Amino acid sequence: MQYAHIPGIDKPISRLVQGTLMVGAPDGSPGFDLFDGIFEQGCTTFDTAHVYGNGKNERLVGKWVRERGIREEVVIIGKGAHHSEDRKRVTPFDITADIHDSLARFQFDYIDLYLLHRDDPSVPVGPIVEVLNEHLRAGRIRAFGGSNWSHTRIQEANAYAAEHRLTPFVASSPNLSLARQAEPPWADCISISVDDDARRYYGENQMPLFAWSSLAGGFFSGRFTPDNLDAFDSYLDKLAVQCYCTPDNFARLARARALADQIGLSVTQVAMAYVMSLPLNVFALVGCGTPEEFRANLAAAEIALPPETLTWLNLEHDRSPVG
Repeated sequence: MQYAHIPGIDKPISRLVQGTLMVGAPDGSPGFDLFDGIFEQGCTTFDTAHVYGNGKNERLVGKWVRERGIREEVVIIGKGAHHSEDRKRVTPFDITADIHDSLARFQFDYIDLYLLHRDDPSVPVGPIVEVLNEHLRAGRIRAFGGSNWSHTRIQEANAYAAEHRLTPFVASSPNLSLARQAEPPWADCISISVDDDARRYYGENQMPLFAWSSLAGGFFSGRFTPDNLDAFDSYLDKLAVQCYCTPDNFARLARARALADQIGLSVTQVAMAYVMSLPLNVFALVGCGTPEEFRANLAAAEIALPPETLTWLNLEHDRSPVG
């Protein structure tokens, strides 16, 4: 496992981050066994959110951490200020309410990295930066950033922080994958898979990127083909069909399969290696359902693909393999 650090957090942050959306059973099963198996492989970082499972998610993660006695060994990513069905909630009031809710559910004194789950560009950045700094000074959070914030809004927020001698955003969490989204899976999502300006910005300043759906919601599993897209009925599978099952992405899938056969990996491992080989400060969020699945992603995260292979994998139209 590779690790890195973020200003404000004095623990090693694993480059592979386990998502927790899929676990929410009140009795802690199968979450505890899954987390144990992943933690034993060196994963120190777990991604949660205020909206996941209507609170069950945070309660389960908190219970696991407390019972294992590992609070100072793990980095918990919390997310808040997600929109509701009624309104957008990126306000100082809602940020404060969600932080207090999450701490009560976790039964923690602090959250390591707090990300605003959504943005509302109609809201000025000043009060948002101010309230996040208030919670930072109070010790409720150790660092903060934006999930689904554009790089230009992060620039704006950090310019405000610099002008007022406040702590800035230190991390961003957009979508980033070999597969390009035909449309956002949910409202107000941000993807930088095809945003050259954003990738240039993040490449130049090396801001930590916590890439969600780094494996495109299971698109690279091989279950989806151009001929079977009407056969899927689960919510997440339908979402993958809607967002990722395009001719260009199937061409990328074919190239990933050709490379996988050539170098002895699975297609999913090639997709993971692609994300981790980009010249960016990437931490890949994965939603592994078993420790074995995490182990395969971990092996892929250690592989450095050369720039010409990255370019070839990401072509919009099929061409001959590189090398």
